[in-house]
Amino acid sequence: MAKQIPYKIYLEEDEMPKAWYNYRADMKNKPAPLLNPATGAPVTHDDLAHVFCDELVDQELDNTTPYIPIPDEIRKFYNMYRPSPLVRAYCLEEKLQTPAKIYYKFEGNNTSGSHKLNSAIAQAYYAKKQGLKGVTTETGAGQWGTALSMACAYFGLDCHVFMVKCSYEQKPFRREVMRTYGAEVTPSPSDTTEIGRKILAEHPGTTGSLGCAISEAVEAATSREGYRYVLGSVLNQVLLHQTIIGLEAKAALDKYGVKADVVIGCAGGGSNLGGLIAPFIGEKLRGENDYRIIAVEPASCPSFTRGTFAYDFCDTGKVCPLSKMYTLGCDFIPSPNHAGGLRYHGMSPILSQLYHDGYIEATTVKQTEVFDAAVKFARVEGILPAPESSHAIKAAIDEALRCKETGKEETIVFGLTGTGYFDMYAYQAYNDNQMSDYIPTDEELAKYREQLPKIGG
Repeated sequence: MAKQIPYKIYLEEDEMPKAWYNYRADMKNKPAPLLNPATGAPVTHDDLAHVFCDELVDQELDNTTPYIPIPDEIRKFYNMYRPSPLVRAYCLEEKLQTPAKIYYKFEGNNTSGSHKLNSAIAQAYYAKKQGLKGVTTETGAGQWGTALSMACAYFGLDCHVFMVKCSYEQKPFRREVMRTYGAEVTPSPSDTTEIGRKILAEHPGTTGSLGCAISEAVEAATSREGYRYVLGSVLNQVLLHQTIIGLEAKAALDKYGVKADVVIGCAGGGSNLGGLIAPFIGEKLRGENDYRIIAVEPASCPSFTRGTFAYDFCDTGKVCPLSKMYTLGCDFIPSPNHAGGLRYHGMSPILSQLYHDGYIEATTVKQTEVFDAAVKFARVEGILPAPESSHAIKAAIDEALRCKETGKEETIVFGLTGTGYFDMYAYQAYNDNQMSDYIPTDEELAKYREQLPKIGG
């Protein structure tokens, strides 16, 4: 196990960390390596360097360095909105009449409206430092695309976003924010790429998926000189950048002598969950403390709870490396509901390994239950939450009600990843009683499971 340096060394007086925490260094069972789909061998730096920025490749492959310093240019940008607030939800506690103490780490206090900016500015910085012209990416709910377009505008980079088609249509204002920041936004799958045309031919009328959009973004990046692909979730490098969320939350709790009992995050690809739980998982891995850590995913896209831990393609077009993760199958296209950025077919390799090893538990919630919780939270706490965040709110409320039944005074911490002010079509559907729940059948999931690559253990 790597020598551990206490994270408090990396905190300034303003409680914003000076380094990201790489908790792979403390994992006894490391995430399985990415595999080259052409050779089946673990990917090398050279394999990834034509897709990602050089320094980001180094971060992606680093399993041993516990802390990676945050460059001054990135910390300067972070100072605009970090540290983000850790809020005691007194009004929600009173509404629920629970003995539990509820805290939420609020990541919606920046112009992009979500936690995604933490990694977007880092990836844009490394692209600029490498002298690139621009980057390409995908976005589901639009939060990542918004954050990246803002970051690229800051560093003067071109930005091309492939937005999942159903979100492109459901969230026109999110799309227009990206365009206002200078990004080119294309609904995916599209006829602008070879992979997009192939997907459209095989699935006419499809509403798209993150897997489709990733394939198009990778093709667009690798076919243009001076461009690289960047990703808003799943990858090791992204979870690394997002650990600033958890480090700040832990520092604030420690400052006031508060110990969390339960830590809850919504789970799609893993960026928010992985960032929030990082220091708590670190203590669990080192045997210093114990916590219940709960991943909450939509019942419509249950990669943790109903997926398979196996090697699979990260994208529908099957051009990306193979990753060992909990997956529903790269061909799985979720229903066009309002789970937003939680509609990815797989899960972060880091979080998948931690879940497999029993450090994390997972649960699913239905769409209508999510919006019930979102509205309850909004009416008492005064923040309209993003649909993604509302999955965590639902689980936090459930845990608080459990404490009410048992009389236990537990401390619950959850991640409020962002605001829902660009998700009003979803709230309108809920308010008009036109929202329904979709849960894939075992037969549907079995069909995709059978198509998983027959490699790896």
